[in-house]
Order: sequence, then structure tokens, then C-alpha cells
Amino acid sequence: MSGNILVVDDEKTIRESLKIILDDEGYETKIAGNGRDAFEQISSNNFDLVISDIKMPEMDGMELLKKTSEIAPETFFIIMTAYASVNTAIEALRKGAFDYLIKPIEFDDLVIRVKRLFDYKALSIENKLLRQRIAPKADFGNIIGSSSSMKKVYKLIEQVAPTNTNILISGKSGTGKELVAKAIHFNSKRKDKVFLPINCGAIAENLIESELFGHKKGAFTGAMDEKQGLFKVADGGTLFLDEIGDLPLNMQVKLLRVLEDHQFFQVGGVKPIYTDVRILAATNQDLAEKTSKGEFREDLYYRLNVVEIKLPSLNERKDDIPFLGSHFIEKYCTEMGKKILGVDNETMKVLIGHDWRGGVRELENVIERAVIFAEGETISVEDLSEQLRKDSNYEEFPETLKEATRQFEKVHIQQIIKKLDYNKEEAAKLLNIGLSSLYRKMEELGIPTKTSDE
Repeated sequence: MSGNILVVDDEKTIRESLKIILDDEGYETKIAGNGRDAFEQISSNNFDLVISDIKMPEMDGMELLKKTSEIAPETFFIIMTAYASVNTAIEALRKGAFDYLIKPIEFDDLVIRVKRLFDYKALSIENKLLRQRIAPKADFGNIIGSSSSMKKVYKLIEQVAPTNTNILISGKSGTGKELVAKAIHFNSKRKDKVFLPINCGAIAENLIESELFGHKKGAFTGAMDEKQGLFKVADGGTLFLDEIGDLPLNMQVKLLRVLEDHQFFQVGGVKPIYTDVRILAATNQDLAEKTSKGEFREDLYYRLNVVEIKLPSLNERKDDIPFLGSHFIEKYCTEMGKKILGVDNETMKVLIGHDWRGGVRELENVIERAVIFAEGETISVEDLSEQLRKDSNYEEFPETLKEATRQFEKVHIQQIIKKLDYNKEEAAKLLNIGLSSLYRKMEELGIPTKTSDE
């Protein structure tokens, strides 16, 4: 049986005896003589289980339990005590311990309890993976995030989706502009019609008019048959014009005419063709600046920009990295047939400290690679590329005390809730606050108050 265990006791005979017993059962066991040494090991290693005495020098078992729950919420904890006090055991359980043992330790009892713990952990993982597989898809497709900036985006999508208004979606590469466009379409009255994306910068300039509006047979050399343009193919639905800033000026005039009259001409055609298409445009450029330079038509800019949805970069919403990471882990585990629960604490620090120039797309690539190389139930730093580990600055924290405190509160509450399998009542007890206070705090910090299986 596999599993990493840390035994902590200031009595050498006890800790070494327990190590021998657990090693014989197939566990990887390490030992520590006091709480401070144990905490240093927990900070730099990933343990499935810590078995710790309560009475120890430098740092007692209760304090070690508290600190471990903060930095390694996935690690289980068993308390040992020579004092057969029910109150001591109950206090330990309330603070997050999984079980307790009374000294002198009965080795057979120890083995049974540890095996039961690992069986429970394996079952929890299976249940979590099952819930993930059967969880209903979000209303906004694959848009992931609960940060304040993303909540504004969700609100805008809800407001504009039911209308026929033209929308301009702006943001750096990798921010999910097409995902937002799809969310608008599939939450609109046109959801049963076609959603047609086209990258304006990926089509040769001499072909783009034919692609958008179609052509008559013989309209130009090579036009052997009549072709229907995308504006007609998307009739009744939504046409997503990505990288609209790359559209040639002569085509901008013709696009403006379609937006105003809902009509267009095929290349070589003489009869106007009517179309009922909603336009969603996207750009990673500053269209206002391009307009001022004469590189983009001002009238078209204002026609497209009735409502603008600005997407924050991943660096501007790092609070969402844990949610995005979990989403991509689930995605690639399903594809590769692997079972990975998440990332360990050190890896999460590296991910949060990285400068995500490639945005969400870069994060997805990083997680895909990590899933390939991960051998355990969690992704470790060693599963990340050497360059990523080198570039990450995970010791960077907010400068103001208020923001640093807010960041810690959010991470701590998320870890406690996850540890208790999203049981809010138990989480409130462990945090020593009322249930209503917990919900208020979650709303304030942007933590989802509901999971997909609630």
C-alpha cells in the first residue's frame, strides 16, 4: 500500500517504532522529533498523513495541526496523546484532525486506523471525480472564474445576450474572447441557429470578400461554381468576426453597409441579398487608437462598439487560477484516462507567481504538460517545465496589509471548505464563525457559495 506519512513524537523510541511498523505495511514514512522540525518537512514535502503527539517541545501537536491545515489542507492528521482526555480528542477533531490515538499505541489498532484513512481518501477521490464527470455544464460554457472582474463580465453577458445589439469584445490573446462570444450566442434568442466564427486576419485580402459575401459563377478566374457567403450561411444566427482590426479598409466599408441595411451583394452579383445576422466582433488591438490614425473606419468602430466587453488578462485575475487549473486538470485527465485530484501547495504558489503573458491558453498548455508527467494524485513542481519554475516569482505578495489579509482569508477559506468536502456548516464551525458570516465572507471574497453538485 502506498502513501507518504510523517510521524512526529519527541520520544525517539516511539517515533522509530511507528516508522518500522508503517514501513512494513508498505508506506513511505519519515519522522520528526518536534513540531517545528515537522512543520519544516511539511512545508517542503507532500504528506498524505501526519501522525503527531500533542505534548512536544517548541511546537505542540495542536499548533502543528493548525499550521498544517493552512499550508497543506489535503494532508490528513491523526493526533496521539498519553492523556486519555475526551476533551483533548474532541478539540483535535474540531480543529481538523481525522482521528486520534491514545498512548500507549496498540500497533494493530494503528495499522487498522491508517488503512481506514487511506481507504476513505481513495473513496473521496473517486466520488469527487464522479461528481466532476456528471456535473452539469455552466451557463457560460467554458468560461471559468469567480473574481470580481469576471463577475462584471458575466453580468454584461446576461444583460446583452437577449438583445440583437452588436458587441465588441476586447482583450489580449488568450483571454477567451471566442468563449464570451459563444456564451452571448447560446444565451440569446438565436441559440438554436448557427454560431459562425471567422478570423479576419487569417484570410488573404483578395479572398475575404468572397468568403463573407459569396460569389457568382464566373465572377473571377477560378469561380467555377456559385458560392454562398458566410453572411448568408449565418442567416438567423450569429457571425463572430475575430481580429476585426485586421479587416482591410475596403472591406470595412462593405461591412458597414451590411450592418446598416442588412443587405449585401455577392461578388459578381447584381441583386441585393438580405441577411438577419447578429455581429459579435473581437480584437486584441486598440481600435480607438487605430481609428485616430485612420487605420480603422470611425463610423464602423462606433457601429460595432455599441457595447464593449473588456476581458481582463490572467495576470489581472490570478484569483481564478485555482478554478482554471482544476478545470483543465479534469479536461486532460478525462482525455488521458488519468486520476489527478489537483496541484500541491507549492505548485499553486508557482502558478500564481508566474507572469502569464500567454493568458489562459498558456495556463492550459502548462496544465496539459503537467498532467502528462504527473505520476501521483497531485501535480507537483517537478511536473512543471524548468523554465516555468525559473521564471515564477511566487514570493510576491500584495504591498498593502489589507490586500494581503484579504488574499490569505480567501485562500484559507477555500482550503477549509475543500477539505470538508464543501460542507459549509462544518467549515463555519472549524473557522469558528457563524454560518451566515461564512456566506457573507464568501460573497465578499468572490468565493462561489454553491458547487456544481449542490
